[in-house]
Amino acid sequence: MIVGAGPNGLTAAARLAMAGWRVDIYERAGRAGGAAASSAEIFPGTIVDLGAAGHPFGVASPAFRALDLEAHGLRWRTAPYPMAHPLEGAPAGILHGSLADTAAELGADAQAWRRLHGHIVRHIDEHVENALTPLVRWPHRPVRLAQFGAAGVLPASSLARAAFRTPQARALFAGSAVHAITSPTTPLTSAFGLLFGGLGMTRGWPVVEGGTGALIDALLNLLRSHHARLHTGCEVTDLRELPQADAIIVNLTPRQILRLGGLELRDGTRRSLARWRYGSAVFKVDFHLSEPVPWADPRVGQAGTVHVGGTLEEICGAEGDVGKRRMPKRPLVLACQQYVADPSRGQTLWTYAHVPHGYVERYPGEATELIAAQIERFAPGFRDTILDTHATSPADLERWNPNLVGGDIAGGAMTGLQTLLRPRLSAHPHRLAPGVFMASSSAAPGAGVHGMPGWWAAEEALSAWNGGAAK
Repeated sequence: MIVGAGPNGLTAAARLAMAGWRVDIYERAGRAGGAAASSAEIFPGTIVDLGAAGHPFGVASPAFRALDLEAHGLRWRTAPYPMAHPLEGAPAGILHGSLADTAAELGADAQAWRRLHGHIVRHIDEHVENALTPLVRWPHRPVRLAQFGAAGVLPASSLARAAFRTPQARALFAGSAVHAITSPTTPLTSAFGLLFGGLGMTRGWPVVEGGTGALIDALLNLLRSHHARLHTGCEVTDLRELPQADAIIVNLTPRQILRLGGLELRDGTRRSLARWRYGSAVFKVDFHLSEPVPWADPRVGQAGTVHVGGTLEEICGAEGDVGKRRMPKRPLVLACQQYVADPSRGQTLWTYAHVPHGYVERYPGEATELIAAQIERFAPGFRDTILDTHATSPADLERWNPNLVGGDIAGGAMTGLQTLLRPRLSAHPHRLAPGVFMASSSAAPGAGVHGMPGWWAAEEALSAWNGGAAK
């Protein structure tokens, strides 16, 4: 039995179904997908991703590769440039699809960029495999982990200042690092900068053709071929409501798990889940445009993802404000120009700004104005291209998907030990109780549409069954 039909729950279901298990999936919403969903109803003639948009880890996911989702309809689409970082009065930083091309544009920092990212790019699959394996397991590639770890533990701001001299290189690195949804001054954020940059220079930062929801369609196609059953509109609040099962996998965060009836947790497990910290939020705004964004540096218009935050110092300041529960005047904005890679989406711009947890606007439209103003700084005339907007607050996100607590899209703060030990220090981090396993982004290896928390939860279920523990 799988509770929650987001990408992690469906990945767990697929792993077990392919192993010959009979699988039932229960989803509270009217359709599967969780935060990996798309809509054709927000702007006429367009497709808008309601949650996740760009997928650097999705295209590199060992789970998705093992499930061969392309054979079930998944199609990745990439833009000419994986990522761009515009700067005021200066050329943008451009992340190319190769290390050589990226370094070539960084002038004085070319050698330093190659030196820092070289082993990541050369061994990207091994590094991804290590990053997406729970810390408590012996790494499959220990030498690569040792190579990666020395730089990865540093705050991204410190590493960027020590390694680079140009604002382009510093901004490119910091922009990748803040996918941790915390300040680049936080330890371990360099790991995000290295991995996201390395993925962009090897696998790209693709979108899913036809919308992120098409990835869910591929998972459902696979599950149907193995006779798994999906039950939508079925919210599970008590595990005793479910039919008897050999394993129950819950795609829920600690807050929802603690509210579940019929779940007997050990005191230590309950205390660990009760201590779980949720992190900063996002405020999402989608723009319907009359034409592409008029970036001052035209190359930015050919990038799939754009980090709109200015210099390293500006990013640190904005993220520092968010950490202090203040709304920045110039928030960091992540924008996805999906129409560049996938014209079938229509002329829409997907954006979100990092904001304090549970942020409530001081006046209607505040976040939309701040996001538009940030983009206008680097794309004069942007406001003139806006036909319509659709804003989704942190509270709206949580109402839509209760796993997005307070607008936290990572399933919990990606800081301190929570970055590495999700949801707790345990030899079996995905095992909550005998026969009950956890598969959300609050579990290792964490956030992202890559399915790996679900994969590892399924592996725990298989291991427990084979060892007799599930009985």
